[in-house]
Amino acid sequence: MSEPFKNPLVSTDLSKGSVLLEVDAAVYPLEALYGASYVFIDRAFVFLEKPNEQRYRVTISPKKPGADEAALQALVGEFSNELLSCAWRAQITQANRAVIEAVTLRAVAGAMGPPSLSELANFDFTDAPLEDPLGIAMSWEEKYKKKDKKPDAPVAAAPEKTAAPEKT
Repeated sequence: MSEPFKNPLVSTDLSKGSVLLEVDAAVYPLEALYGASYVFIDRAFVFLEKPNEQRYRVTISPKKPGADEAALQALVGEFSNELLSCAWRAQITQANRAVIEAVTLRAVAGAMGPPSLSELANFDFTDAPLEDPLGIAMSWEEKYKKKDKKPDAPVAAAPEKTAAPEKT
């Protein structure tokens, strides 16, 4: 059997059946700690503390008593992986907040159904149009309109027909 990994930020207490993990607050946001802790609430008790501004302290105790050191090390390893996953999801969410809000707003607006006639009558159509810095919001007609043909050289005018004299 392999030897459990050694990490100065992880310590096990077999007498209490728990494992303690020190987490850097600058790397992992509190929301990520909450997310990872939530995943573990069905199988472990998770206690969160903040002993100072730079660190969080996470104490994990399995709900089933009698865990050995290998089981505690495996539990803290799984928690660490989940914490990393939650931190990454939080970073992606923060970076894409505007897109998520826009999509959600459109979905909610679409679920409300079309506007009524009174809502359309009160709508202010003088607002600025949608900003389109990339030039991709273009109607089909604009994109595929026929281009004006300009002749290369002037075309000579056809001779005018004169009316024939009337016979009397």
